[in-house]
Amino acid sequence: MIPVLLIAIAAWAIAQVLKLLIATAVYRKFDITYLTTGGGMPSSHSALVCAAAVSCGMSAGFDAPVFAIAAVMAFIVMYDAAHVRRETGEQAKVLNYIIHNWEEFKPENFERDFKELIGHTPLQVAVGAVLGVAVGFAGSFIVFDI
Repeated sequence: MIPVLLIAIAAWAIAQVLKLLIATAVYRKFDITYLTTGGGMPSSHSALVCAAAVSCGMSAGFDAPVFAIAAVMAFIVMYDAAHVRRETGEQAKVLNYIIHNWEEFKPENFERDFKELIGHTPLQVAVGAVLGVAVGFAGSFIVFDI
């Protein structure tokens, strides 16, 4: 359903804009790349999948198979964001430290630093999930005229 997709995309976009605003406030530096980057507060992945799941539930019913599938996928994405991708970011920090501090390796031999802000803390995932649920409900009331 197109409205479900649009609601999910709206939640993602809102999360990305919030990420830019929060990063600007915290780091006191405006960096437009926060509009397209992964990682950071709130999790746009969590917002996207939760908005999709909620709007599926609102349109087809919370007892519908499509809601069950969307909810399961949301939990998988949020687990990945908070665990697997976060660990990848922690490993990137260690590798970057080794590259910059180990005299036997010359940093110029490497094209660039590894991206350290890849995953999310559980709080970032939770805030993204709450945002997605809120946008899912609000968007469903607007779009589906509930």
